[in-house]
Amino acid sequence: MLATLDQFRRLPRILRLDVAGQPLNWVTWQEAVCLYARELVVWSFGDLALRIYGGICSATGKRSMIDVHSIIACNGRIHADSYGAIPPLSNKALFARDRNFCMYCANKFSDSQLTRDHVVPISRGGLDEWTNVAAACRRCNIHKGDRLLHECELELIALPYAPNLAEYLALTNSGRILGDQLSFLESRFHNERAERESLGSSFVNQLPQ
Repeated sequence: MLATLDQFRRLPRILRLDVAGQPLNWVTWQEAVCLYARELVVWSFGDLALRIYGGICSATGKRSMIDVHSIIACNGRIHADSYGAIPPLSNKALFARDRNFCMYCANKFSDSQLTRDHVVPISRGGLDEWTNVAAACRRCNIHKGDRLLHECELELIALPYAPNLAEYLALTNSGRILGDQLSFLESRFHNERAERESLGSSFVNQLPQ
C-alpha cells in the first residue's frame, strides 16, 4: 500500500533495524531516503511505503524512484545504544509503560496529572531508575511523601520494570506507530510486561488495553 505525502507527514517515522533484525531507533522518511540512496538498506518490509521520485536518467529516459517501507534493516555502523542496554528513563515513557494509571489508586490520568514516584524514596536510598519508579497521581504522591509503602499503607497494582529497547521504542512513539511496526516490536518485548500484569492482583488483569 502506497501512502500519499500528506499521509506520510502524519506518520513520518520509520523503524530502523540492524541487519540481524534488532530494532534500533526511529528515523524520518527523509533520513530513510538517504539510507536507501547510500545503499545501506539491506532489506525492508511493512504495509506502508512512500514512493519518492527523483530526476530522469539521460541514458535510459526513466525517472528514478525510491519506495520507503515502514520497517528497514540497515547495514553499516549504526549510531544507537546497544540493544541490551537499559533505555533512558523519561516521564513520557514511564507514563506510557504504566498505561497512564496511577500505580497506587488505579485511576487513569493524563500525562499532566501524573508524577514520577520513587517507590523507595531517594531520601531513603532509592535510585532514579526504571525498577524503582511508578506513575502516580499527585494526590497519592503527596500522601506517600518520603515514606516506604508499608509505612503509608499503600500497595502497587503492578511491579515496576525496565522495558527493553523494542518496548521503549513503542512507548515513545505512542499514537504515531503503525500496525506492522507495533506487531514487529511486540514480538520482541521482554516477558516482564505480561508477568507484571498477572502478579497477585486480579485487578491488573482487568485494566483496559
